[in-house]
Amino acid sequence: MSAHPGPRARLTGGLLLWYAVLGGAVAWAVHLLAGWGVDELTCARGTERIGAVPLRAVIAVAVVLPALVTVGALLAAALVWRRTAHPPDGVDERPVGRSRMLAVVAIWSNLLFLIIIVLGGAALLVLPPCLR
Repeated sequence: MSAHPGPRARLTGGLLLWYAVLGGAVAWAVHLLAGWGVDELTCARGTERIGAVPLRAVIAVAVVLPALVTVGALLAAALVWRRTAHPPDGVDERPVGRSRMLAVVAIWSNLLFLIIIVLGGAALLVLPPCLR
């Protein structure tokens, strides 16, 4: 049995690592554009509804979905961090060390992005949407 992972395992591991590193940042950008953008555009029209849906419901979705994506990225980062703790024998340790370092950065950045999304969502949901 070979000590080197196959191309499919490397692709899956690489995609998992990139999701762990960039998932929270992309989710925060989507939250920022969707939450605040929908709020501003809807209020500029002079209404508090988007079709038949209340604005607060749309904003709640624009907060909850990015927060769930960020939690998923945080869990993926923790998984990568755990899997890179003890590299198998015969494997070059430098790439594993880089992956472990990226996982640590991803854990802390995803925690930060989750806090930003939750606090931004609190501001969107607590304050009246179209206060003039």
